[in-house]
Amino acid sequence: MPARVRLALFIAGLLAVTAVAGVLLFAVGERTTNVEGFAGAVRPPSIPPAQFGLRDQHGKLVRLQDLRGRPAVVTFLYTTCRDTCPLTTQQIRAALDELGHDVPVIAVSVDPPNDTAQRARAFTLKQQMTNRMRWVLGDGAQLQRLWSAYGVQPQTARLEHSASTVLLDRTGRQRVGFATDLLTPEALAHDIAVLEQEKKR
Repeated sequence: MPARVRLALFIAGLLAVTAVAGVLLFAVGERTTNVEGFAGAVRPPSIPPAQFGLRDQHGKLVRLQDLRGRPAVVTFLYTTCRDTCPLTTQQIRAALDELGHDVPVIAVSVDPPNDTAQRARAFTLKQQMTNRMRWVLGDGAQLQRLWSAYGVQPQTARLEHSASTVLLDRTGRQRVGFATDLLTPEALAHDIAVLEQEKKR
């Protein structure tokens, strides 16, 4: 058999195996994300709560332990963003409106040099989330632990930050994640409600 034909058959076989693996992976992922009735992607249960204690846009301390006892939304934004961050904030705002009540919403800064308290207050006001969303601000070293715990790439001159939103359960554990392009108010409100229905552990 000519070498060219063998190579073509090898590539065709490799593509077929890859396609089958992709279908199986998608199916497993679909079952995983829906096994607990969530619309978003279920996070691995082994991820420990990410402890933190940093200041918000009003200079008040934000701590993980203060969020416990009910679900909380954690998202990653920067104050000078003109597209994904305002969109994410509006999706969260609409989810809270649909839910009919607020839960804690934490916006973790991904651009520390530019995310000042003043800019965070201005962003929150413009997005009509005053008293509904608290920023977590600090320098790069302080925020790095949070970025690492949530698998987030911060904003840089060369790289766009990881646009994601995560739901914490009442114990502070990461339970459900949404990429911004998959985040909808209906899905977020639904998953918050599912977490609220869970019995206290």
